[in-house]
Amino acid sequence: MRHLLLAALLSAAPLVAAAQTPMDADAFETYVTGKTLTYSRGREVFGTEQYLPGRRVRWAFTGEACTDGEWYQDGDYICFLYPEEPDPQCWVFTLGDQGLIARFRGDPPGAELTEVEQSPEPLACPGPDVGV
Repeated sequence: MRHLLLAALLSAAPLVAAAQTPMDADAFETYVTGKTLTYSRGREVFGTEQYLPGRRVRWAFTGEACTDGEWYQDGDYICFLYPEEPDPQCWVFTLGDQGLIARFRGDPPGAELTEVEQSPEPLACPGPDVGV
């Protein structure tokens, strides 16, 4: 019985390791471009990001206005630049069974964002400049 348990654990090890491998820019770009992804932390929706061609993005925290930016790879991190933020926002992205898992640079394990919804529709961006 112990041999079966050990064999099951060893056969699952490559899957766990693969899930923890950071996505590089090419893999990330292939997965996200043309999609709008919603992320949660725990059971609470954190925000939504639309991934546009040319490594451009449109982000909105839940209930807030949208902001446009761009992304690039820096080592194991995918970093986002937004006009309102002086510093890049860098994340390690891995692909899990349910979609992307994102951990902010410096955050401890357990503070990850997880993909909870995926859509081909653009991000709805109501805000103060609508109609201007």
